[in-house]
Amino acid sequence: MNRPVNKIQREITPLSQGDCLLVFDRQKSKFDFPIHFHPEFELNFIQHAINAERVVGDHKSMITDAELVLVGPNLYHGWNDGKCKSEKIHEITIQFHRDLIHENLLARNMMKPIRELLNNASHGILFSEETTQQITPQLQQLSKKNGLDTFIGLISILHVLSVSENQRLLCSGDMNTTDFENSNQIKKAFEYIAQNYQEKIRINDVAQYLNVTETTLSRLIKKRTGKSFVDFLNDYRIGFASRWLTETNQTISEIAVRCGFYNISNFNRIFRKNKGCTPSQYRENFSGIKRVS
Repeated sequence: MNRPVNKIQREITPLSQGDCLLVFDRQKSKFDFPIHFHPEFELNFIQHAINAERVVGDHKSMITDAELVLVGPNLYHGWNDGKCKSEKIHEITIQFHRDLIHENLLARNMMKPIRELLNNASHGILFSEETTQQITPQLQQLSKKNGLDTFIGLISILHVLSVSENQRLLCSGDMNTTDFENSNQIKKAFEYIAQNYQEKIRINDVAQYLNVTETTLSRLIKKRTGKSFVDFLNDYRIGFASRWLTETNQTISEIAVRCGFYNISNFNRIFRKNKGCTPSQYRENFSGIKRVS
């Protein structure tokens, strides 16, 4: 299944380099996020969504009433409504950095099952119904944990999954999972934005930092994301805005400034374009738990 790059979104997850993992535990009435990819691992549990459609790389299939899938870095994935009629979909999503567990630790003998699990995630892994049922209580508890307990909980979940039976690899081995950050230029550009997104950033600022022309930088971002530099920058900022809207009691104006928008009308317009609703509606409509540790 070949999809043009501009039809697939590079999701900007609200995980900073200082964070370990993100946990969403929420109820929803439909799947409204397009096919996407990101450099983090993602473990996705979906319940009460029978006949929804799963897309992972070149794989597409209808799902059962409950499923659990691990997706590796930069592998295209997403779920859509398909023929699902449920309005009480339960979704738990865990995202974590690919370098969260150091390679030296993964090289130890006792970590071999987890190392193999993470390697196989480049194909997408569907776990059996029995494993999904077994691990569900641990998944539900993870969003209630804090600090080191969250990390330990994640390692425990990965261990159970790594030794589970009847794992199914979803997409072909030759699936292109080109790394978004596999060049020094794009990596430096992303680092600059990550360090300065709360300030006013012009494309010229980033181009000078990379020692390239604005045209070269624009083409680079467009090639990797299908978006303009401004849209890519705004996506990054909106990712953090959505996180703070659900995690804090800060006012919308405070959040706008905190993520680099100094005009509240502009922030509201861009947020609506990105999320399909206003910041106020997003905060009011969010049903569930969102925790970054």
